Amino acid sequence: MDLSVMFFGADAGDARHSQTYDDILTIARTADRLGFHAVWTPERHFQQVGQVFPSPPVLSAALAVATERIGIRAGSVVLPLHHPLRVAEDWAVVDNLSHGRVGLSVATGWHSADFVLSPDTYADRRERMLRDIPLLRRLWAGESEEFPDGTGAMARVLPQPRPVQETLPLWMTTSGNPATWEAAGRLRTGVLGATVGQSRDELAEKIAIYRTACATAPDQHGTGPNGRVTLMAHTYVGVDDEQAQRLAAAPLTTYLKSYVRQTSANKSADKRTAELTDEQTSLLAEFAFRRYLTWGALLGSAETCRKSLADLRDLGVDEIACFIDFGLGLDEVLAGLHRLAELRKEF
Repeated sequence: MDLSVMFFGADAGDARHSQTYDDILTIARTADRLGFHAVWTPERHFQQVGQVFPSPPVLSAALAVATERIGIRAGSVVLPLHHPLRVAEDWAVVDNLSHGRVGLSVATGWHSADFVLSPDTYADRRERMLRDIPLLRRLWAGESEEFPDGTGAMARVLPQPRPVQETLPLWMTTSGNPATWEAAGRLRTGVLGATVGQSRDELAEKIAIYRTACATAPDQHGTGPNGRVTLMAHTYVGVDDEQAQRLAAAPLTTYLKSYVRQTSANKSADKRTAELTDEQTSLLAEFAFRRYLTWGALLGSAETCRKSLADLRDLGVDEIACFIDFGLGLDEVLAGLHRLAELRKEF
């Protein structure tokens, strides 16, 4: 099982964004030296959570030249917001800068405000994503395609530059819907999910659905017949359980409250979420934090995290994307990363 580093976007508060980017580069260089498998960055727009992640290819270009061997992953590219030609072109640049270390997880997108960038693609965003995955693969492989040009006439174009990798490593992001796990299997993409919001048994069932779909799907220049399961997990490996939980509690609950507020601002969100009071939001965040301590997170001593990693490996997880930027300071993140690197050697 591989261990990677994932940035998912803490509440930046009053921090200078230039300092946040410096910290991201410092953490990525450290993860590269420590032998972590990949570094993942999200796509976020117009929200307090994840302010510094509006453009995964731009940030990934910086990560590509700042590191030497670690994989450069987008988790995720909101495919309905972008023309597939632009996705192929942007990430081919990053693939060249990184000498062939790029991988993308594509997503439908979920927040209505994001789609001010492409309002006409919100209603059928899932169908668009599923339709554009095979197209994106063909463009990456060097096949030309026809699209309407500025006059409305059809023009055959080939995206440039040519990437280093002949096949684009692809994942599909899921918030937990079993249908998405199955769709990822049918398209022979990896799947990028999270431990949050589901029990161990529910996760095991979804992995089984995905593996079955992968095994019966035809080859599509994607993953092999067993697929690849990557799961995001909130991570801080402390000196001991008490220290880890004490340091993580305040920033993580603050992050969770910010995330609930972001969810409630989504025009298609459940009305009950939008109507939560501040007190209810705080209680929900506290409940979520306590639940993370019992299953699905890597928050604790090296021994506690070792048991959690072994459990996830036994479930059939291929890679853990360790979500580290939920509000801890840079020194704590780096210290935890070094302790996690010692565990990485065992897995």
